[in-house]
Amino acid sequence: MPKNSKAVKRELDDDVTESVKDLLSNEDACDDSFKKSSLIVNGQEGEGKECDVEEGGSDSEEEERPAWNSKLQYILAQVGFSVGLGNVWRFPYLCQKNGGGAYLVPYLILLVLIGIPLFFLELAVGQRIRRGSIGVWNYISPRLGGIGFASCVVCFFVALYYNVIISWSLFYFSQSFQQPLPWHECPLIKNKTSTYVVPECEKSSATTYYWYRDALDISDSISEGGGLNWKMTVCLLAAWSMVCLAMIKGIQSSGKVMYFSSLFPYVVLICFLARALLLKGSVDGIRHMFTPKLEIMLEAKVWREAATQVFFALGLGFGGVIAFSSYNKRDNNCHFDAVLVSFINFFTSVLATLVVFAVLGFKANVMNSKCVALNTNRIVALLGNGIEATLIPHHINLTQVSQVTADDYHQMIDIIKGVKEDEFQKLGLESCTIEDELNKAVQGTGLAFIAFTEAMTHFPASPFWSVMFFLMLVNLGLGSMFGTIEGILTPLIDAFKVRKELLTVGCCALAFSIGLLFVQRSGNYFVTMFDDYSATLPLLIVVVLENIAVAWVYGIDKFFEDLKEMLGFAPYRFYYYMWKYVTPILLLVLLCASFIQLIMTPPSYSAWIQEEAMEKTLPFPPWGIGVCISLVVMAIMPVPVVFCLRYFNIVDDGSDGLAAVSYKKARIIKESGRPEDDDDASLIHGKSPSEAPSPMPGIYRKQSGGGTEGDTAPNGRYGIGYLMPSTPDTPESDS
Repeated sequence: MPKNSKAVKRELDDDVTESVKDLLSNEDACDDSFKKSSLIVNGQEGEGKECDVEEGGSDSEEEERPAWNSKLQYILAQVGFSVGLGNVWRFPYLCQKNGGGAYLVPYLILLVLIGIPLFFLELAVGQRIRRGSIGVWNYISPRLGGIGFASCVVCFFVALYYNVIISWSLFYFSQSFQQPLPWHECPLIKNKTSTYVVPECEKSSATTYYWYRDALDISDSISEGGGLNWKMTVCLLAAWSMVCLAMIKGIQSSGKVMYFSSLFPYVVLICFLARALLLKGSVDGIRHMFTPKLEIMLEAKVWREAATQVFFALGLGFGGVIAFSSYNKRDNNCHFDAVLVSFINFFTSVLATLVVFAVLGFKANVMNSKCVALNTNRIVALLGNGIEATLIPHHINLTQVSQVTADDYHQMIDIIKGVKEDEFQKLGLESCTIEDELNKAVQGTGLAFIAFTEAMTHFPASPFWSVMFFLMLVNLGLGSMFGTIEGILTPLIDAFKVRKELLTVGCCALAFSIGLLFVQRSGNYFVTMFDDYSATLPLLIVVVLENIAVAWVYGIDKFFEDLKEMLGFAPYRFYYYMWKYVTPILLLVLLCASFIQLIMTPPSYSAWIQEEAMEKTLPFPPWGIGVCISLVVMAIMPVPVVFCLRYFNIVDDGSDGLAAVSYKKARIIKESGRPEDDDDASLIHGKSPSEAPSPMPGIYRKQSGGGTEGDTAPNGRYGIGYLMPSTPDTPESDS
């Protein structure tokens, strides 16, 4: 019988030769004597804890790897990771800026063409290979193993500044238990002779002043460090402590936290929507939001921003998706999970947009009423001195300014503008329309900590709503942080076998120490720098390489076979063409567009100038530009470094693998691998490693008779076989 055949040799009806796939499916058949047998990997002895030979060569990963307590816990973890602060303060801004309701059309199209296929791809490889990002991409293509390291670096950069935003939310949360809220009005300065409003606050607004001066105590430029802000330092320590405690036991601890951190934001959003709809002007905000501007849809910028939002909304490329799915059972329907989580994310964004613009509509109505009252007083002052009393309609009573409605004011303005067309600009009267207020687009921290906080000061029982809002932001941030930190810890634990508790504490302590950069007086400018440069371009490159690695390096046909074996059904052919052609092309176009925009837009940041009480765009100093470039280079560097190290054989690329596994209930014999030309089956698929290259070194069992190491097969792999104790330690005959 030829050595490289797949014939089954039976002795005493107990001797069975199986592939790695069959061995994995029969783990329970291993007896105690086999479990206790010694394991040798590349000449080193180690205790073989179990007989489960992973397709990646890990001897005990299958049984030792943690698992989700329930499918619901897993879905909540993925939803918590993908639904973050961007859904609340980025998506509504993009929706307003890019055509209102019409923006949903390109977003949905790109969600189907880019978002769901790539999300499905990451879920599938994580679930099948059961490793973090480093192990997965090293497994699929060792030369592209740097993808996993790049994901870890990006995750670390993002975690550094993302937790600072959580610390800001914690600060506002702690200050919300007051009536009235501390940002309700401008503070007064009292001296011996008079009392006056703080000039910086008088020139801006109460909420703007509180954000920049009381909360951040911000400096005038990034070059002025200004020392640590102790209030924010304490909040940052609290934020990292929360993350550390939730993650220290892995998914066993973080999974339980997910029930609250993932579901609570929906409770708050629904409560806010119900409350906002009862306020005057909320419908105006929603109507303004979803009034489509179809002509804007034709602009390339709209599609680029929609693609970028889809990309980041699902957390692609971070490694968190892969890490979470690696704790699933192999037969879990990850296609259903991908579609479900993607659309939950989309509908969350729409719900958040409804809430934001209902609240902003109410705020616009309040501000418009103030504008009408202020300008009506101006008209009263100008009567007989630029404006004739005959121009005022008789039904409008200017002696009671508070009773003048917005319609009355607009009627007066139209008449005055028609009669004094040339002189109207000199009168200094404003149009005072709700649309003008709503068109003042704000996003990010400006929306959460200035616009929204100002709106809540006009809510009845404003402290309650402020507590709810900032607790929601904390939970949204923590859900994303759990996935981001898991994207760092899981790959490192899989690759280097360190203790989860020690690595978690060490990672959080290091991140807190570096994070002190963000809680100095100029820290907000560094948050902007990291947000703009540490993630966007590197993550796009990572995801492009992920797609190419699976579809072209590994092979889309093999990957489809793997999915069919894992899921029990063949995925829609739609994904075949998406992964192989459409998605890579769209990603490359998006990458080029982002790179061009990065080059054409000079590195700058928005600084708060205390004397002028306004924001001003300033260029980064030369050292700041150097930091921006370094962030991009450091994030991408692992990809070419690992490729070169393995291409030039400086580091073993792990191309050696296992030959067919011959399983018998006692000792082993050596069995040669198949010829190299047959070596074309999948890595992820559960076929025998004789048919597939494995990134792990050859593994064989030491024979009780003190047998020597296995002979190297023609394709560089070790053979494995199992014999009954009574069988002689001789190789199989060729007959």
